[in-house]
Amino acid sequence: MTDGATPTSPPVHGSGIFPRRRRWPAALEARADIGGGILFFALCLFSWIGPLLYPHNPLAIHAHHILAAPDARFPLGTDALGRNVAARLMRGGQATLAISLWASAIGLLAGLLYGLTAGLGPAWLDHLLMRLLDALLAIPTLILMIFFAAIVPLNEVSLALLLGLVAWPPIARLVRNEAFAARERDYVRAARQFGAGRLYIARVHILRAMLPLVIVNATFLMADMILGLSGLSFLGLGIQPPHASWGGLLNSGAGLAVIGSWWLIVFPGLAIFLAILAMNMLGQGLLARLNGEERG
Repeated sequence: MTDGATPTSPPVHGSGIFPRRRRWPAALEARADIGGGILFFALCLFSWIGPLLYPHNPLAIHAHHILAAPDARFPLGTDALGRNVAARLMRGGQATLAISLWASAIGLLAGLLYGLTAGLGPAWLDHLLMRLLDALLAIPTLILMIFFAAIVPLNEVSLALLLGLVAWPPIARLVRNEAFAARERDYVRAARQFGAGRLYIARVHILRAMLPLVIVNATFLMADMILGLSGLSFLGLGIQPPHASWGGLLNSGAGLAVIGSWWLIVFPGLAIFLAILAMNMLGQGLLARLNGEERG
């Protein structure tokens, strides 16, 4: 090994992927995954089923109801152009959640491929790939996102690719460490002696062993993608008007909240907060169950 001592299976918390996350109280962790799953499912229903139950055009302008406060006709009020905030919040939820989901899948797939290649490859390849990974991790993620968002055409596909391709390095490091530790275990050595190739070992043995840890980190990655996309949209580098996104709605209402239009920032901000909370609760609960199974 060329990158230090042989690693043991690292826990998700403190592994360097999401070092800012802290463990929740045990009583909350016990059912956090159920609560997070229900909350995220409710947000998905609001975003995709809501427009069927509340069929209002998010781009329609109501000239006589500009900056109208929430009432029976406009449950979440209207914006500076008289557009229905509830309809735009639903449409923005579709874009935000879909792009974040695809970005998470791209980042997870790229991290798995890179980490398995480094962890199961020869020593010189592992050393080369890890040095490259160290260089990528040294660059602030926000700077990378702003740089690429400023030079590529902004649409849903490019945003999903952008977010996914800046999110994979931490996943790759985790997968590489797990693969490096797993390849020295007895069942992997036995499979190698029976003539199993690296691809078979990675697919049948190592991926299966690390799957719970990967799933837990995927939920945290989804939360980061929602936050990253909302941040880009708030800065004007995400989903472009007139199309809605939660970050874009927050940006458009930021300057109007000071004159009393509080609903323009409260509802988009609450949606972002609840989505991130849901994925963190889901990840924390899954992690608690995983740790409980390991102790059992």
